[in-house]
Amino acid sequence: MRSIWNGAISFGLVSIPIKLVNATESHSISFRQIHTEDGGRVRYRKVCELEDREITQSEIGKGYEDADGTIIPITDEDLAHLPLPTAKTIEIVAFVPADRIDPLQMDAAYYLQAGGAPAAKPYTLLREALKRSNKVAIAKFALRGRERLGMLRVVEDAIALHGLLWPDEVRPPEGLAPDTKVTVSDKELDLADALMDTLGEIDLDDLHDEYREALEEVVAAKAAGEAPPESPEPARSGKVLDLMAALEKSVREAKESRGEEPGEVRQLPQRKSARAAPKQTGGKKSTTKAAPAKKTAAAKKSTAKTAAKSTARSSQGTKKTASASASASAKKATSAKKTAAKKTTARKRSA
Repeated sequence: MRSIWNGAISFGLVSIPIKLVNATESHSISFRQIHTEDGGRVRYRKVCELEDREITQSEIGKGYEDADGTIIPITDEDLAHLPLPTAKTIEIVAFVPADRIDPLQMDAAYYLQAGGAPAAKPYTLLREALKRSNKVAIAKFALRGRERLGMLRVVEDAIALHGLLWPDEVRPPEGLAPDTKVTVSDKELDLADALMDTLGEIDLDDLHDEYREALEEVVAAKAAGEAPPESPEPARSGKVLDLMAALEKSVREAKESRGEEPGEVRQLPQRKSARAAPKQTGGKKSTTKAAPAKKTAAAKKSTAKTAAKSTARSSQGTKKTASASASASAKKATSAKKTAAKKTTARKRSA
């Protein structure tokens, strides 16, 4: 990695020669401006307004525009004579716990590389001191024409420098919170906690820039003379009318995405509807929608009871009819036997 700044860390009376290198890099795809009619490049040319001609980089300097529009030239010599003790020094001013640093202040990140063999011992001393104290160092340094605030911390076996915004550069979030008074119930918080636990943690190394990958596919397709891939239709999200229902559904979908059984989601008891039937006042009947639902349920129960009674009566009637028929048949058979017996006896007497 190429160093972008050479200097030293001032740690009390200890001076540590270091080199500053970028800790991050951008993988975003950049575009060129072109003329849409013929595809020609559109370039920016640096033109002097007074002479109306293009000038070279060696002819360009710095200037400060005053309130009345006057340009005040500022040379590199003027900047070199600034009373800036941190021009070539990262001056450590304090050591604080890491949680004292507001993430809103975090800016660009750099690695500090020991500048040669003589710097190895004090570099290692500072690194191990930061590790054992569980603190970060607050420092001031100058880079690209301005003094900056920084934070030194240990990353593996190296020391990293995070640029920090000055406190007055962070804007307060005034007027951004909701104005209306909102009450969050314990059940809603429990469901939110359940959703957080279900989503769990993730290895940041598994995350990648899907937009850049899709953009690369479009560029490759256009270069090959093919039609660019079609983008999938975004999922339609309806209005969230019930926060509890939305949280329950989110927990269920999160469990399903992780291969867990959706039945594991504990269903909370349904809340009483806000449209419950009001109490009758003045002898008037309620006209809410809850009343017809109750009547319908009662009617279904009454119909079911009536059908059950009719079935029971029909069954009893059938049994009685069958019993009566069997009794009549038995009586007829008995009467026939008696008549036959009487005739036989009469014949014997007459004989």
